[in-house]
Amino acid sequence: MINRVVYCLMAVVMVACGEKSTPLGEFHILPSPDSFEISGVSKIEPQNIQTYGGSFTTELQMSEYLNLKEQADDADVTITIDENLDTNAEGYSLVIGEETIEIVGKDQAGAFYGMKTLEQLIQDAKDQKVNLPLVKITDAPKLAYRPIHLDVKHHLDTYDYYLKLINELADYKINAIIIEIEDKLKYTRRPIVGSKDALSKEQWKEISAYALKRNIRISPLVQGLGHASFVLKHKAFEHLRDDPKSDWAFNPLLDETYEVQFDLYRDALEAFPHGKYLHLGGDEVHTTGGNSGRSSLDLQLEWLEKVSQFAEEQGRIPIMWDDMLFKEVGVYRTMHYDEYTKEQVDSLWAVKETDLNQFLDDFPRNTIYMRWNYRSPQIYGNKKAMKWFEDHGLKAIGATAGQTRWVLMPQNESNIENIRSFALSSIDNGLNGLLLTLWDDDSPHFELYKRGILAFAEYAWAGDKRSKEEFKDVFRFRYFGDTAMDGEFAFIDALEDPVAKWKNILLQGNQRNYLKTMESPLEKGVMDLPDANNPGKWTEANSERIAHAKEISATGEQVLGVIDSLSQVADRNTYTLEVYKEVAGLVVFSANLVEELAKVDALPSVEERKKGLQEILAQKKAFAQLRKGLETVYSKTRILQKPKDYILDQDHHVHLANQSLNFDWQFLAEMKFFEKLEDTIQSFD
Repeated sequence: MINRVVYCLMAVVMVACGEKSTPLGEFHILPSPDSFEISGVSKIEPQNIQTYGGSFTTELQMSEYLNLKEQADDADVTITIDENLDTNAEGYSLVIGEETIEIVGKDQAGAFYGMKTLEQLIQDAKDQKVNLPLVKITDAPKLAYRPIHLDVKHHLDTYDYYLKLINELADYKINAIIIEIEDKLKYTRRPIVGSKDALSKEQWKEISAYALKRNIRISPLVQGLGHASFVLKHKAFEHLRDDPKSDWAFNPLLDETYEVQFDLYRDALEAFPHGKYLHLGGDEVHTTGGNSGRSSLDLQLEWLEKVSQFAEEQGRIPIMWDDMLFKEVGVYRTMHYDEYTKEQVDSLWAVKETDLNQFLDDFPRNTIYMRWNYRSPQIYGNKKAMKWFEDHGLKAIGATAGQTRWVLMPQNESNIENIRSFALSSIDNGLNGLLLTLWDDDSPHFELYKRGILAFAEYAWAGDKRSKEEFKDVFRFRYFGDTAMDGEFAFIDALEDPVAKWKNILLQGNQRNYLKTMESPLEKGVMDLPDANNPGKWTEANSERIAHAKEISATGEQVLGVIDSLSQVADRNTYTLEVYKEVAGLVVFSANLVEELAKVDALPSVEERKKGLQEILAQKKAFAQLRKGLETVYSKTRILQKPKDYILDQDHHVHLANQSLNFDWQFLAEMKFFEKLEDTIQSFD
């Protein structure tokens, strides 16, 4: 129950002893503090906290729950800095007495995070209409660098949404963003690269400055060697391709490659002037240097040396993804898949490590190698790769994921266990930080990433203080309000399986990402429909599909009920619930189509079956309304349309969000289903 019983018993004892009748509320800080002691109820009402004073002189911004005015004497909150405070950097102590509140920060950031913790206590007290508790907290992060990955390559959100997001990240003590900017910056040195809907340098600088005031430094990621379609799709740069037929990778042996990349880097660094790093990308690419005969690893390291040197000259620390360094020598799978035993990993490395070590002198020493693992960071092979960097004096940090290639919403319980595992191993191994990647490839709404982000905030800051299940309860408490902590309001996990089954419920196999480019998508992509002359055959052939549809419908309807109930009592973040409601509504609709087909297939005559199919086809209007509703909700924060003259790239990795200028890509399976249904009805004649 996470201290709920302790708090309630304490309140009962205090009343029984006649000390005071003021009830003790329920308080859960996220991320968990190192030490959190509640000894009773103070005399302080949360709405009366209005001023602060002390030695704290910072421009770091407070929020609506702690929008204090500076006051020299008799302030409500005393905030000081003590460099000798016995904590890590960004640490603090917070003491709430009967009538006093004192925050001591190890540094300016520590004092700021002390205020953020106080904000949560005030928020909870206001929600429950109680006084603040008597509290002693000491706290500091386990990992110094705690960035999230903001991937905007396939869509932008509104300017105001980015500001709101930054406020939320600061609330949970996230201290950095790595933004994968691609063509969403209006480059001035190479203007053709920037999309027409991109934000200007000045706009990104404003966002960067806004983040800095909340102790968040934004560093750019500008893809270099591979993932270069945002540059190489333009005719003006086709001559820089490693393969003339592919817009995927630059030729690393061309001087102009670096002239273009350095210009893009310069613009990005100007747009994000407060960052400490320049992320160079470097993942998922195999180059030949225009058939030069040199190995891909050799070519990548030559590229890396040049771009890393450039980053250093600009005062930034270079970062790169590390996967190709290991893939090219044949040990990559041992780092990502748990099918290998320890003995097998060691045996393979004994053979392959020699191939890797022969290039060791070419590994730039000023670069941070980002060891990403989204499946199983706890496996021996992943830890061995991290150890290899350490043994050879190279700097490495990990990268976990809150969103990978999941469609419509994140899966695997928001990937909490993998986030937790990588955070704990990073702490145990004394690493400096950990990145939470949030890929936009299949582009769910960003609101649905929030539980994963808060899980990352919890485990990167606090380490192993809460179990996964405890975290889920506290997430609902913190994110929606104290009433949401009750287990009856837990719905996110229940929605994941319906979404996973929905992805292909109308299709033949795993085809959603391929409908746009496949030949004959109605024939090869969309599922077969009932045959006019063979009633019952479709049902027999699709028994598993029908069973899945029933599961989706039943669970989806239950989830919709929970969301409606939670919306009535939630104190905040009801927009997130609106987004989840649209997701649940879409998956239920598609599943219902399958159930209706099964009913039609059981009808005795051709005419009855034809009429039944026509009634299903009539639901195309209902689908149009459903789509309109979803887009209306999403577009409150998300920009759905790409510019009319936007050039879609060759889509080598089949990213759904890259497949249309409008939002058709989200609904393509349903659209194709109705198209095939119309053809099928005509065949009944």
